[in-house]
Formats: sequence, C-alpha cells, structure tokens
Amino acid sequence: MSQADTTKRNVLFLCTHNSARSILAEAILNEIGSERFVAFSAGSQPSGKPNPYALELLASRGIDTSGLQSKSWDVFAQPGAPVIDFIFTVCDNAAGEACPFWPGHPAKAHWGVPDPSQATGSPDDIRKAFVQAYLQLRTRIEFLVDLPLDKLDPAAAHGELQQMGDALRAKGQ
Repeated sequence: MSQADTTKRNVLFLCTHNSARSILAEAILNEIGSERFVAFSAGSQPSGKPNPYALELLASRGIDTSGLQSKSWDVFAQPGAPVIDFIFTVCDNAAGEACPFWPGHPAKAHWGVPDPSQATGSPDDIRKAFVQAYLQLRTRIEFLVDLPLDKLDPAAAHGELQQMGDALRAKGQ
C-alpha cells in the first residue's frame, strides 16, 4: 500500500453560519469515517456557537459534540492550517460566495441541504427538520466513506462527488 493509500483525507464542510448543517456533517464524518478522514467545518459568517438542536440531535445518536464549535472559514486559509483535500458546501448561500484561497487546491462539491435552523413551528417540528437534514447528510457522507481510495484523489474526485450530491439531492436524500 502506498503512502497516498494510508493518508487520512481532510474534509471541510462549509455553510454560512457554521451552526447546523456543517456542524452535523463534521460530526457525522468524524464518527463514521475516522479511519480515513478528518472532518472540519466552518462558515463565512459564523454564528459563534452551534445550534442547540444540532447538538441535541447528535448527542441523542451517541455522537460526541464536545469539540464542535462555530468558526470562520478564514481559519483554514491561514498558514499552519490543515491542508484540506475536499470541500463541501452544504448551503446554497456558501456555494455562491467568494471563498478564500485554499492551500493545496482541494476538490470542491456542493451538497445543498435545506437549512433546519429556518424551520418554524413547535420544538418537535424543528427537531424533525434537523433529523431530515441529518439523514440527508449522513446518506451522502456514507457514500463518501465507501468510495474506493483511488477515487479519493482530489483532482479526480471532484466530478464524481458533485454528481453524487446532485443525484442524491434529486432523490430527496
């Protein structure tokens, strides 16, 4: 096995406020893909704290939330930051924003998921929106984790990762 086959890939999930979807995605990938990936999340206009419904949902599924925090994407464009291999925008706003220069030229794909923090109604209605976002993200992340290592070369993976996200979104996943 070559060095490239044993290296963990760094993945950055982006949404505007880094409080719900990107936090969920970071936690999911670190939970189910930790043998091959290290996940991070950030936002263009971070809220400063994760959404309490996101933390509640993750905790209810046995996922550690202690290290989760809302932070600016600028953190990952600084010298000494982890070199990111893959970037996934999980909200339409972040997908359309001018991003910082990312060292290492990571592969990018948009995996848009409706914002559960915009849900209205009772607390149970809001929780249902968070569960829906969680399930959509988990389905996509499970596909990422299951990709063969040779497809995880960022340069080669961009198109496949975007197509996968588009196909799952079209199916409502």
